[in-house]
Amino acid sequence: MKTNLIVLSMLILVLAGCEKPVAKYISNNGTVYGTYYSIKYKSPEGKDLQEEISEELKRQTLIFSHYEKEATISKVNNNIDTELEPEFVTCFNKAMEISELTNGAFDITAGPLISAWGFGPEDRQKMTDEMVDTLKELIGYHKIKLVDGKIIKDNPEMTINMSAIAKGYTCDLMGEFLAQKGCTDYLVDIGGEVVAHGKNDKGHVWAIGIREPSEDPLKNDLNAALELPNKAMATSGNYLNFYVEDGKKYAHTIDPNSGYPVQHSLLSSTVLANDCMTADAFATAFMVLGKDIGIEIARQVPGLEIYFIYADEQGNNQVYMSEGFSEYLRK
Repeated sequence: MKTNLIVLSMLILVLAGCEKPVAKYISNNGTVYGTYYSIKYKSPEGKDLQEEISEELKRQTLIFSHYEKEATISKVNNNIDTELEPEFVTCFNKAMEISELTNGAFDITAGPLISAWGFGPEDRQKMTDEMVDTLKELIGYHKIKLVDGKIIKDNPEMTINMSAIAKGYTCDLMGEFLAQKGCTDYLVDIGGEVVAHGKNDKGHVWAIGIREPSEDPLKNDLNAALELPNKAMATSGNYLNFYVEDGKKYAHTIDPNSGYPVQHSLLSSTVLANDCMTADAFATAFMVLGKDIGIEIARQVPGLEIYFIYADEQGNNQVYMSEGFSEYLRK
């Protein structure tokens, strides 16, 4: 009898050890590129991937973050010979492509202007027309090229800043990372740039909100809510990052062509695309171009859908959305 009990106990232990891992939804959060990240995914074996996610994000940071001295982009800016990762090359080429499509409204060389106007790592300067003209000598996507795996600059003092495209691309890369781990359902959100695939833990398509423009950072009213089935989204806006000097409001969106902060009615630009790198860059470009030109360019780009929030002549918020965008609005 005792022997039978021992055999039965061993059999139970063996069967327990043969149980298949159970898939479950996991949420990981942290900071990257000076902003937050929130990654939710259905792990096929119930494994928490936080450590691996952190390592992957660190790897991307060491490519794209100009705040990291050892990052590839910092070495390029400091004219240090370095091997460019495939991710850097992909992001650079996409940036050049969108610069061409937007006639320079999107320009990764515009960093010196952005900083001088007070929206970068350096202290704000007292801007004059002469200073703007001087800085514009260091600006221009056509003055920098990728040749045989090396960045060639017309002027060695030129620098590049991929902040307006690298967050979106990192969302894409993290989505690919999760897919390689067998995750078919996930949502990657880095500072408001989003990649969605599959469904959430309730069995519904992932839902994302578009914030109502407000200068109050604590106000989080939604202007619209979307359902994102296997899509990427990015939003750019002027309503939070600004300052007032001598009675004039200066927004953080700088037009690389004029050298000055933009002055138009567009408050928020949301873009849907098949990849977040594209959505991120166009959302920024449209904030430079304004509503009307933004609409015109968006119509020329296959797969691009837009949702613009703008102020009318009375100062009231209005919405323009492309025809295809309405399909994603939450019912």
